[in-house]
Amino acid sequence: MALRLLLGGQVWVLISALQSDPIIVKIVEPSNTDPTGLADVLITTLGLIGVLILVAALFGVVTAGLMFWFRSRSL
Repeated sequence: MALRLLLGGQVWVLISALQSDPIIVKIVEPSNTDPTGLADVLITTLGLIGVLILVAALFGVVTAGLMFWFRSRSL
């Protein structure tokens, strides 16, 4: 028991000697400003949807034209 207390005391002295300066962490609150505004997101989304609609309409017209052409050739 005495040996255990002696070793425990040595460990405590060793730990206290090895301690360095405390680490200080600064927590910074994020700003409330949005880097991309809602208007930018909506304009980009509407532009993408517009392009997709145009591609779909073009694909439909081309498909209808091909179907009409194939059907007229088979008669």
